[in-house]
Amino acid sequence: MNIFELVIDESAEIFGIDAISLVEKPAIESDFVALKEQPKQYVLSDESKRLVMGPALVPDKPIYRKMDGKEFYVYFSKKTVRRAMELYFKHHNQGNATLEHEHPVLDTYVVESWIVESDKDKSVSHGLDVPVGTWMVSMKIENETLWNEYVATGKVKGFSIEGYFANKFEVTNMTSEERVIKEITGLCQEVLPKSVI
Repeated sequence: MNIFELVIDESAEIFGIDAISLVEKPAIESDFVALKEQPKQYVLSDESKRLVMGPALVPDKPIYRKMDGKEFYVYFSKKTVRRAMELYFKHHNQGNATLEHEHPVLDTYVVESWIVESDKDKSVSHGLDVPVGTWMVSMKIENETLWNEYVATGKVKGFSIEGYFANKFEVTNMTSEERVIKEITGLCQEVLPKSVI
């Protein structure tokens, strides 16, 4: 089965991550932890703070995709993960959250973000085993319905990103003239029109 490295094509009209979704089944196969005052569940704060922490994007992890009847894997390099995080904040998207990639939710936003730099990262103290280069986020959930019906009940278990990426092979093998033509003719972003990972 083919595996493609996804990159951010900053020459494209639309690129990067638009939102982070709370989902039942994260494609990166890593759940978040709800941070509350129970020592066995990795204490950080009390439940009234309504924080969840987990990986938004894990580098070099093959992620299964199926589009138009074709099966393949995609992955992101550490460099792309870091750049995706930077652009997410540069474009002021920290307040863009969705539920299962379908429903925008209000009063839900990222309050903390970092790239894991070593195996002594604070994510370890919260019981999360993620590789160096992972983009971690803590999200504040002030939305009563989202917290009570989805987070507190365990219906959602992790984060999934929404964004625009390109196949590295396509981007690196395209001349600047071909990129301009591709943009003008509207054929941009060959691999995934909008990815949900």
